Amino acid sequence: MAMKIGARLTITFGAVLVLLLVICGTVSVQMADMNANTEDIVDHQAKKLQNGNQLKEGTYLVSLLAYRSLEEPTPEAQQTDFEQLQAQVEKNTALVRDVQSRMGSAVGRAAFNPVTQAYTAYSAAMKPAYAQLAAHDVSGARATLLGTVPLQLALLKAQSTFLNYEQDQMDAAVRDSSHAYDTARAVLWGFAALALIVATVLCVLVTRSIVHPLKRAVDGANALARGDLSVKIDVVRQDEVGALADSLNQAIAQLAGIVGGVKQASLSISSATQQLAAGNTDLSQRTEEQAASLEETASSMEELTATVRQNADNAQQASTLAGTASAIAQRGGDEVSRVVETMQGISDSSAKVAEIISVIEGIAFQTNILALNAAVEAARAGEQGRGFAVVASEVRTLAQRSAAAAKEIKALIGESVNRVDAGSKLVEEAGSTISEIVQSVKRVTDIMSEISSASQEQSTGIEQVNQSVSQMDQVTQQNAALVEQASAAAHSMAEQAQALRDAVAVFKVGESDSARAGVVTLKRLAGSSSMD
Repeated sequence: MAMKIGARLTITFGAVLVLLLVICGTVSVQMADMNANTEDIVDHQAKKLQNGNQLKEGTYLVSLLAYRSLEEPTPEAQQTDFEQLQAQVEKNTALVRDVQSRMGSAVGRAAFNPVTQAYTAYSAAMKPAYAQLAAHDVSGARATLLGTVPLQLALLKAQSTFLNYEQDQMDAAVRDSSHAYDTARAVLWGFAALALIVATVLCVLVTRSIVHPLKRAVDGANALARGDLSVKIDVVRQDEVGALADSLNQAIAQLAGIVGGVKQASLSISSATQQLAAGNTDLSQRTEEQAASLEETASSMEELTATVRQNADNAQQASTLAGTASAIAQRGGDEVSRVVETMQGISDSSAKVAEIISVIEGIAFQTNILALNAAVEAARAGEQGRGFAVVASEVRTLAQRSAAAAKEIKALIGESVNRVDAGSKLVEEAGSTISEIVQSVKRVTDIMSEISSASQEQSTGIEQVNQSVSQMDQVTQQNAALVEQASAAAHSMAEQAQALRDAVAVFKVGESDSARAGVVTLKRLAGSSSMD
């Protein structure tokens, strides 16, 4: 769905507002009609009916006051009744005019015309009676009043007819007003029901279009919180919910790649540390063999020293001892040659160990960089990445410890290599000295006179050889200790690699493709970090 959530909400509330405006407009029109009908009833119909009834009552009252005036015993009482009679006549005339002015339609005016005509005729007939009453002519007034009775009856009949007409008009107006009220109420309830139905349908549609995708996104986030990185949020939308689902899918995919890469890296580290431990074990065995060879060399050098001293003391037996010394010297040369070969092997092994340590340092550096990047990604993930941030911190600590151990081993191996080089030089010098001894022994028969001085020189050279052998023995012992330390460090790295594997095992990354993608991601991150 391409429509944004804001647009859908706007359309929903807009439709409801339009319906409310239609309802308000319709109700306003109906209420205006009802108000007009009510005003017509109150201001015109009821007033006309009221004035018509008062006019009819006034007609009776005029006749009553006229006849009562005839019966009054005193002129004063007659005058009082006459004044009331005149006031009532004026009131009746005013009522006739008021009702006539309220007749807006031709039909109404036609209905009231008989009343007007009858009232005019009756009023004209009553004027002589009014004059006679004013003159206190009782008999004349009585005769005149009797003559107006037919006109009075005609007026009362016309008034009754008009009142019936007005009552019918008022009843019709009341019915129209009631009908308008019923219509307005029906329209109001109809539009209200329509608005309720439309609002309900729109609310259900909008709610379903928002809540269901959000629920799938929440389920994916919960799976991610449980460590399941194989989950995929299946929401195909173009609105804000779709953008949220795409972002979560990308974050999960990147996190799965990183975790898969860390798993592969931990496996590689574990394999490398196992190989390193095996190499250190082999090196330890060779170092022990070298130590045994050095002990034999030292023993041989002691025998050679005793022989040379004996040559110095027994110059007379020089010829015989010369052969023996020559054989011993030849054997010493062979031993020195073996020492040289052994030292060369130690030097080569130390170089290989140095290369392995360099590889370990590189792996530790890359692991540290990857752990740092993983911590950054976990920080970006917020609350969901807190657990992974702890794992990344532990990985970084392990990598730093591995790097420190590798540096220490590298320094010790470098020192061992230097000492082995020095020992090699000393062994070469010893070989040279023994060669000179052999040459001296060969010439002993010819230069017996120089045996004493040559033996002294041999004694000095052998002392130097003894010192060199002692130094070589010390270096060998140190190498053995370093090899043991390297072996212990390799075992420690293996344990740390296993701890790293256990730490990331909580994450479920799904197919092996995720792991391969994670290795590519880690290599790319490591490459960019090294370039920085």
